[in-house]
Amino acid sequence: MHTIFEAIIIGIVEGLTEFLPVSSTGHMILAQSLLNSQNDEVMKTFDFVIQLGAIMAVVIIYWKRILSLFGLVNRKSESKTGKKLNLFHILIGIIPAGVIGVLFNDIVDEKLFNTTTVLAGLVLGGILLIIAEKKKEQPKTTVLDDLTYRQAFAIGLWQLVSIWPGFSRSGSTIAGGMLSGVSRAASADFTFIMAIPIMFGASGVYFLKNYEALSSDDLAFFIVGFLVAFVVALLAVVTFIKLVQKMKLTYFAYYRFAIAIIFALYMFLK
Repeated sequence: MHTIFEAIIIGIVEGLTEFLPVSSTGHMILAQSLLNSQNDEVMKTFDFVIQLGAIMAVVIIYWKRILSLFGLVNRKSESKTGKKLNLFHILIGIIPAGVIGVLFNDIVDEKLFNTTTVLAGLVLGGILLIIAEKKKEQPKTTVLDDLTYRQAFAIGLWQLVSIWPGFSRSGSTIAGGMLSGVSRAASADFTFIMAIPIMFGASGVYFLKNYEALSSDDLAFFIVGFLVAFVVALLAVVTFIKLVQKMKLTYFAYYRFAIAIIFALYMFLK
């Protein structure tokens, strides 16, 4: 039986880290370890459900651009050529992670959702951020509306490494975008928008797969976690999105290294 206290703490962690390239999933796994939470199917489903709560904050922030993808809002293009981001960009961006996620979901659950793999992911993901930041070439694509289909697919391929907990979906895709000639700001925007269908799909799959393990006793646990993640994310999202768009990725890499070292020492001394 999971507690409301766990739901609040993990919801806060998710809301604060979802929009930073530090791995929200990794932070939740570490938080659950500190709380001695039971790592069962209920908790794994809970993790995806509260990530969906945080992603709802993105829907609110990017609502006009999202509606424009469906032709429901006539939004002025940021591109000098008049080009606009469209649904095909999003589709080819989510296909790689969607296919691999479905095929290897069980393996990831069984082998990678633990503190040791998270610490490794934090370090390796931090190295990727540094490599992306050290790239000296000027980005060819500076605004989201100029994103090419090839770049969208390349970012989608980079998203595959985020299947490893600790790498970070936003970290891998922002770094991958920069390595593919997209500016940090445009990569971040595409990352957050692309996360919406990814997280809706992942949450749906996990719920359908594990709903039999859930009971009415878990309802309050899920609702509290979802609401806390949504509210915290909504309060943090504007500041954090601007921070990610402007701040060098190396600073986030150093933070990841520090967390990995501190937690490794904690595990060794415990």
